[in-house]
Amino acid sequence: MSTADTPTPTPEGARPHPSPASPARVARESAPRGGGGTLALAVLLALIAVLAAGYVGWRQWQQTQHAAADSTTLSSVQQRVAALESALAAVSGERAGLDQRLGDAAQVNRALREELLGQGERTRRLEDAVAKLVEKTSSGRDPLLLDETESLLRMAAERYRLFNDAQGALAAYALADQTLAAVNDGAFSAVRQSISAERDALAKSRPPTQDVALQQLQDLRGSLATWPLKPLDRPAATTAASAWSRISRALAGVITVQRDNGAPLAVADARFARELTALDLAQAQVALLAHDRAAYAAALQRVEASVFAQFDTHAAEVQQARATLQQLRAALPTAAPVALGAALTELRNLRAVHALTPAAAGSAAAPRPSAPAGKTP
Repeated sequence: MSTADTPTPTPEGARPHPSPASPARVARESAPRGGGGTLALAVLLALIAVLAAGYVGWRQWQQTQHAAADSTTLSSVQQRVAALESALAAVSGERAGLDQRLGDAAQVNRALREELLGQGERTRRLEDAVAKLVEKTSSGRDPLLLDETESLLRMAAERYRLFNDAQGALAAYALADQTLAAVNDGAFSAVRQSISAERDALAKSRPPTQDVALQQLQDLRGSLATWPLKPLDRPAATTAASAWSRISRALAGVITVQRDNGAPLAVADARFARELTALDLAQAQVALLAHDRAAYAAALQRVEASVFAQFDTHAAEVQQARATLQQLRAALPTAAPVALGAALTELRNLRAVHALTPAAAGSAAAPRPSAPAGKTP
């Protein structure tokens, strides 16, 4: 028995102190009881270590992937920022250019505004000068226009009085109205109304069938050469069958009486009858143009008498001519002559009044002479 196994005696009255167990003993005592638990614990610890290492590796790999993505995103963001910085620099340059252009435009606008103000001032001065010039020229222009209007009115009245030329008088009145319309003085508008009234009266005085009547007379003169003459040897009337008529008819086959004046009978009578009738038709045309109702009716009556006496009334041409002559006599112009001159008289009166008005105004505006010193008026 060894020394280590021998128990140490304890003093009496003291509590025994346990001696420490040796390692071998502890191993021998614990070996049969805890060998399986330690192995399981070791395996568990190893598994936990492996899981912890895998988790740590996975986290590191994930952090590596995130770092790579972050670096890619960062580089993309940096590129975008660089592009934005370049674009901002370009916009800043353009803005500076626009500011410069706006400044130049503002200067140009100021210069144009000053020039426009100067132009407006010059335009006002020019308008004043033109107004003064017009005032000076109108003082001499209006009298000339009034003189021309008066001459036209007088010419129209004389033309109608001497030649009954309503058409020429209407043309003169139209020119007078246009000339008077150019006068700047509105006081002469009443004269234009009088001119218009006289123009309407002239237009109504000319019958609307005058042109038709003139054309019919011209057609009669043109067809006059085709009218057959009345046979000279035909009895004038055969209505009454008396003894003398029977004797005349009996002797007509034996004795023939003819007139001989040195020319062929048909040629001489035809030329003379047609010339007289043509002259009467021409006189009717002239009387119609002159509005001479009496001369026109007399000429038509002479034409009808010549046709009845000289031409064959049984021929269709002569019958048609007689019907036309009767129609012309039925449509004789009945319009009375127009009294002209009211517009001319009114124009002269207005001119006289306007001529007196400036003289009266000048005499009223003349300064009254002052009395000499020491004398009372």
